[in-house]
Amino acid sequence: MILYHGSYLEIPDPDVKHSRPEVDFGQGFYTTPLREQAVDWCRKFKRRKMNGIISRYVFDETALSDFKTIEFNTYSEDWLDFVLNCRAGKDNTDYDIVIGGIANDKVFNTVELYFDNLIDKFEALKRLRYEKPNLQLCFRNQCVIDKYLKFDGSETI
Repeated sequence: MILYHGSYLEIPDPDVKHSRPEVDFGQGFYTTPLREQAVDWCRKFKRRKMNGIISRYVFDETALSDFKTIEFNTYSEDWLDFVLNCRAGKDNTDYDIVIGGIANDKVFNTVELYFDNLIDKFEALKRLRYEKPNLQLCFRNQCVIDKYLKFDGSETI
């Protein structure tokens, strides 16, 4: 599988430790199989007059069965609870790989309303039902990255 990572620099040797801890799926290296999503990630850097660089990787999918993996196929109650725990710094799971939808701006607004108790879980899930999930793979274990994720070049956008 080909995966992409959007940044302001090329990342030939990704690692877990340079990630912020309180994001969607916790501290890890985030990638996507959707090139356009990586382009979107680069746009925030370009707005700051920085480079937008997409690093490309080949991922050996046998890692999905060799390591502890969780996959969220939709924006669900489980996904919402997981993201909220991670963003609040309360994630106590030991998943090596987390796969699921990204909390983009529109989704993030709904998550924030729920997080701030301005809407209940039922309303949040009702709103999320209409969002088309993007897809991200978060590698939370450096061993997975070192063994199964191989750098395959980059491009400046």
